Amino acid sequence: MLKFWKKKTTEPAATESTEPVESAVPEDRANRAADPASAEAGAGIAEALSETAAPEPETPEIEAEVEEAEVVEAARDAQQPAKRSWRERLSGSGFAKSLTSLFVRHPKLDDDLLDELETALITADVGVDASTRLVEDLRKRMHKREFADAGVLLQALRAELVAMLKPVEQPLDVATPSPFVILTVGINGVGKTTTIGKLARRYADEGRSVMLAAGDTFRAAAVEQLKTWGERNKVPVVSQGQDADSASVIFDALQAARSRGAQVLVADTAGRLHTQGGLMDELGKIVRVMKKLDASAPHEVLMVIDGTTGQNAISQVRQFRDTAGVTGLVVTKLDGTAKGGVMFALAREFGLPIRYVGLGETATDLRVFDAEAFVDGLLPASIGS
Repeated sequence: MLKFWKKKTTEPAATESTEPVESAVPEDRANRAADPASAEAGAGIAEALSETAAPEPETPEIEAEVEEAEVVEAARDAQQPAKRSWRERLSGSGFAKSLTSLFVRHPKLDDDLLDELETALITADVGVDASTRLVEDLRKRMHKREFADAGVLLQALRAELVAMLKPVEQPLDVATPSPFVILTVGINGVGKTTTIGKLARRYADEGRSVMLAAGDTFRAAAVEQLKTWGERNKVPVVSQGQDADSASVIFDALQAARSRGAQVLVADTAGRLHTQGGLMDELGKIVRVMKKLDASAPHEVLMVIDGTTGQNAISQVRQFRDTAGVTGLVVTKLDGTAKGGVMFALAREFGLPIRYVGLGETATDLRVFDAEAFVDGLLPASIGS
């Protein structure tokens, strides 16, 4: 069954029909899309979705409930704490604590300071090669008396770290084409579905029309979670029943997005380990089926990574990149126990754009990656701070 979800508002809004609507898409969607009659079949889907989403008459009771819900939601947003700085969010990370402690304990410029700095970088998952190369460069400059004191070395360290991340500081532009299709991938537990909800909020706040596709049909809770995000952000969600074919759901969602003129479509997929060959192959199928409708889709394959994963993130990205063609990264949970150094390892190993980072629980804590702000959040503001 194809379902189309959207929270009711006082404006005419898409609602779920009380009558079941059978999907107008045959099982062999790829063949259907390649057939000359696909346009007619596509029109059938659009018509079915239009009927499914037809606004129902609002009763005074329903209108009152909607208004009350909107007041509660507005009050909740108003009570949220002010947006915290990158330094405030990252100060609790293992990397930040280690570097701050290091410069507090060793304010003197010497080889011991650099030895401990190398250890701190490796421990924070920056990577052995990158850490060794960076520290040896600083050591040569120190011996050439380029640094007057440890404070100057700290500034040189900052410049080196920023230079490592600056090439991957590439914000995601979803302005064109329309609909801009984002396929999200990643293993279980990285915060993928939550990230989709936050992206929906971001794009909706920018004034864009957004749709979501509940393509994670393997985990029942994922569909309900995405519907909750859709209701909260007044964004429609296209879904089918549990255990439905994921490629089928996303195919339908792309048809709906095109027929309704949506500007952004964000599709969820089942979380999977990079070692699960069958599930990884399903990602390839999803991409192939989408291309039957739009040869350029998906326009972004966004991989969500848990910042606490450490060096294991390298093998994850390698597998997902080879299977699904990852084009951008989101690194979450950087405000907690994450060491943070994996950002540098990922940048050096793959050079993939880091689109967003998660610095907290609220929607506004999913931030566009800023290399300088990130590095400043990891380093002490000055020696002794």
